[in-house]
Amino acid sequence: MSNLQLRVISAVVLAIVTLGLTWLGGLPFRMLCAAMTILIFYEWTRMCRPVAATGLGLLPEALLLVFVGALVAGLPASWLLLLVAVMVVVTVVVASMHQTWMHQTGQWDASGLAYAAISGLSLALLRDGDHSGLVAILFLFAVVWATDIAAYFVGRAVGGPKLAPSISPGKTQSGALGGAVGGVVAGLLLAAAAGAGNLAVLGVVALVLSLVSQAGDLFESWVKRRHNRKDSGTLIPGHGGVMDRVDGLVAAAFALYVIGWISATADHPAQGLFPA
Repeated sequence: MSNLQLRVISAVVLAIVTLGLTWLGGLPFRMLCAAMTILIFYEWTRMCRPVAATGLGLLPEALLLVFVGALVAGLPASWLLLLVAVMVVVTVVVASMHQTWMHQTGQWDASGLAYAAISGLSLALLRDGDHSGLVAILFLFAVVWATDIAAYFVGRAVGGPKLAPSISPGKTQSGALGGAVGGVVAGLLLAAAAGAGNLAVLGVVALVLSLVSQAGDLFESWVKRRHNRKDSGTLIPGHGGVMDRVDGLVAAAFALYVIGWISATADHPAQGLFPA
């Protein structure tokens, strides 16, 4: 089977599973977010740790499991955010008590804990269990997926100056612009189909999400380049690792969560953008 066939099959399977659990919401979707959180941190540590185990032992993993349990249990946003802060602080403090190389590794572990936990938290709280959450997640998917697709095809067709050649040599400025336009169009189409009335505001939100999604993609590329890795992992046939697939999505999810939090509440952010 060719690499292209593997990519297509993997993409279809992932889309079906993701959309199915998104539709269900509640506990099934929180479990999906928990699994993604664990896999992101696993791939992060495999890239960033100089050896398989560190003087920190399994402390970061133990802390992450506590957070994942709280996420699956449906604890309020205030508790989840507090747990993220505690995980990061404890990891940094313990790492600072060791020699220099351990301190540096601990900094990466702390960053990975924050990155993985915030990713799962943002998606889980955005979806919640109501109709507003469903529309918010579908809006997010539409913007991010359309951004990726449009950026790829516009970049290949138009070419031109590179966007960030030292980080991701394949990305072009034309692709970034095409991705932003595609993301806004897809987001507005989804919002209109869902009956949202604040399309002007959602158009601006879609633009922000598209730009943040592309920045998230570049951030993950920088992390991989910093640690001399081509892919974050090998879990997804034809695609690489989980981080390679969700880097833009989780960045945009956090941005949408913050926007929703400002508009409504930390526990029900989607209701600020897509009132029932």
